[in-house]
Parts: sequence; structure tokens; C-alpha cells
Amino acid sequence: MSLAYGPHHLAIPGPSIVPDRVQRAMHRASPNIYEGELVDITKSVISDLKRLANCSGDVAIYHGNGHAVWEASLCNLFSRGDRILVINTGRFGEGWAIMAAGLGIDVVSLEVEPGIAIDQEKLASMLEGDTGRQIKAVLSVQTDTAVSSRNDIASIRNTLDHVGHPALLMIDAIASFGCEPFDMDGLGADVLLSASQKGLMTPPGIALLFIGERVWSHHETANLNTPYWDMKPRVQPTMFPEHFCGTPPTHHLYGLREALDMIMEEGIDAVWNRHRILAQCVWSAVDAWGIDGDLRCRVPEVANRSLAVTAISTGSGQAVRLRRWCEQEMGVTLGVGLGSRSTEAILDNVFRIGHMGHLNPPTLLGVLACIDAGLKALKIPHGAAAVEAATRRISESVSGNY
Repeated sequence: MSLAYGPHHLAIPGPSIVPDRVQRAMHRASPNIYEGELVDITKSVISDLKRLANCSGDVAIYHGNGHAVWEASLCNLFSRGDRILVINTGRFGEGWAIMAAGLGIDVVSLEVEPGIAIDQEKLASMLEGDTGRQIKAVLSVQTDTAVSSRNDIASIRNTLDHVGHPALLMIDAIASFGCEPFDMDGLGADVLLSASQKGLMTPPGIALLFIGERVWSHHETANLNTPYWDMKPRVQPTMFPEHFCGTPPTHHLYGLREALDMIMEEGIDAVWNRHRILAQCVWSAVDAWGIDGDLRCRVPEVANRSLAVTAISTGSGQAVRLRRWCEQEMGVTLGVGLGSRSTEAILDNVFRIGHMGHLNPPTLLGVLACIDAGLKALKIPHGAAAVEAATRRISESVSGNY
């Protein structure tokens, strides 16, 4: 007998849960793409995206996923043979570097052990060694979704400034945007990448490129640029469809408008705080499970953990068993463990919990309780009182008289 009837819950780190409000906003007839409501909605979407990112620059919107905006960012700024430095903290930094190399860009990598903080002294040494200032940009993810690590972008900026290197700072915040703070202007980031399917609570299909002022001089000389990827007509169109190099992603724009309404109604700081507390609930549960067993957060230091996703290590093979049990018996799909992009490995000793976007305590605590039940059913060694630890974190965050 399975209890997995009723609504199924997808607890993977993207695509995240699409709220009913967003689905209803998308359920409509096709609009006029030359004037009227869609034009006004797009202007307001761009304005609120810039507010969420604290971006005083421009935003280019693409039909596509995160990989699409990886390529867009590279083609708009670089020529074949240009050198960039990619900080590789996991699968997604590695993927961005592989894409750059495939385009003919000269990639230098700073390899970082997954889950460990970036060695800023080593970064500084690599930048100081670039006496000819051949490195055009430093690229990093904010969150690596496979490892569930969070990089300290402010420290990268401080290292660039301390060394006095003019390289652009390009940040992939695809997994973290809308889940934790990102102050583009305050951090001095020149490029910010994101997409619709995670913290923005909209189905996959919109990719976002936030553009700082320093970027445009690089764009003028980039020989990798193509008519489709070119960001200039997307931010300076003569007709509305040129925002999208043709037909807009009409229904995604309606959905994204509704998702941004939800974020603004809750309040940006409140959204970030909710994600912080829910992430801490997961970490509290994992700490409790790990008292008597092999379960651990894959990122050991709290300061280096993502607020959007947590990767959890188990004994060999146990993650696969647990994921299958939760899906088949409970109706909860957990994220697979991902290895490096070069090996394309699915790890049998790692599973991931996405805690991003449209999520509240009843939903997340239900996921943790199902995992706890699975550990018991499968006789996987673990500590007790994990759900209690998670609920205690919730109770500590709530104030007021009732």
C-alpha cells in the first residue's frame, strides 16, 4: 500500500512550486504583442526586477533557461581568445567555464573544493599575476545548486578592488535570486544572471541578464555577439517585440508579473528572512539526523550554505533508496545528488531539498517528516528528534501575543 495519493510535492531545487496565482495569471488568451497591456506589464516587470536586484542598469530578457543566459552573457561581452577567470566551486561554475571554452574563450579556473569558502588570497595572487591585465572578467555563481554552497560575492569584489584589477565581476544568481539578498549596485557586480524557475516562482522559460554600465564598452568589441543574443536591441528596442528578438514569451510575462506582485506584497526583506528561517529548519533537522548516522549537510560551514537548497550526504547507496521510498510511498520527490559536469554522475550518497520560492512551514515540515519516516522504514541509521528540531527553529522565529 502506498500513501502517495493526493497532491504530489516536488521538493527539488527547481523548477520550484508555481503558485496558483501565477498559474491563473498565465491561463489566458494570447495578447496583442505590439501595444497595450503586455507592453505596460513588461515595463513594470523590468522595473521590479531591477528593484529586487538593486540594479541601476539595464535588464535584457531572453526566452530560455539558465544555460541560455550563460551563453548570452559570454557572447555579448567577449571575443575569441579573450581570457576570463572562472571560480569553480561546483558543477555550475564548471558548466559556465565549459561553455566559455567551447566558444573559444581562454578560461583560467580557480578550483575550489565543493562546500569550502573561496580562498581570497589565492584569487588575489592569480589576479596580481595577471600583470598585463589580460583577464577580462571574473565569473562566479552565488549558489551552486549541486553542492548547495553559497559564495561570498562581497569578498570577491573586495579582492578585485584591493588588487586594483579592472576585470568585470559576473555573477550567476540563477538558483539564489529572490531567495537571498543580492545588491548588484552595492556589491559592484557588473553582470547578474538569473532565470524564472526558482526563486521567481514562474515556469522555466525566461532568462534574465542584468547589465551594469561598465559592460557596454566590452559589448562594443565582442566578436562573439550574434543578432539573437545581442542585448542592445533588447534594452533599447525601436518596437516592443525587439525586446525579445521577435515574439515575446507572452504568458511567462503574465506569470512573472504575478510572482513579482507576490514578492512585493510580502516584502523583499520578509521574503529573504522566510528563506533564511526555512533553510535553518532543514539544517536543524540534518544536524539531528547526523547525531547517530551518516547524514550530513554537504556544506559543513553554515556561512557557506545556500538559503535556497540543501544537499545532504548519506551512506553509500542510501540516498537512492530514500528518494525512491519518499516518492513511491509518500508522494514527495527529492532532488538527485549531482556530481561534476565532466562526469555527469548521479551520486548515490547525496539527495537535495529545494527550499526556494513558494514555500511555507507546513509544506517544508511535511517534507522533513516524510524523510524522517523513510529513514525509519528503511532502517537507515539516524538520530532522533529531527522534526522537533525543525519546529523549534520555527517557534523561535515567531513573536507576538496570541
